[in-house]
Amino acid sequence: MKAFLLPLAALALASSALAAPPAKVAVADAWCRAAPAGAMAGGCYVTLTAAADDRLVAVETPAAKRGEIHIMSMDGGVMRMRKLADGIALPAGQAVALKPGAEHLMIIGPKIALKDGAKVPLTLKFAKAPPVTVEAPVRTAVKP
Repeated sequence: MKAFLLPLAALALASSALAAPPAKVAVADAWCRAAPAGAMAGGCYVTLTAAADDRLVAVETPAAKRGEIHIMSMDGGVMRMRKLADGIALPAGQAVALKPGAEHLMIIGPKIALKDGAKVPLTLKFAKAPPVTVEAPVRTAVKP
């Protein structure tokens, strides 16, 4: 029995060592919009490209009470924002831009001043890929 279990254990260890690591998500162009002193929330933006189908499911930051994933839309001339409870789909190989006027990250209850030159650490969490932490510079939004 021992002679059978030893090769089986070795095979299990070898196969787990050969298992592919989780696919990564590339993060580019992260930034947060400057906000007036005392603002209750701020918007942050980033472009995400997943190596395999994935989903952005959460954002965390020590620079605010909490982070959320939001979408903005216009309804009858009224801007509406809502939290995306299921996050945002990241199709494999496609850049997904979180930007003003669309899907974006909200930091609720900022603990720092969101002024030009500040940096906001953001930890992005995905359904499959490991978390990615970036430092998003705060800047004034540029009009297109």
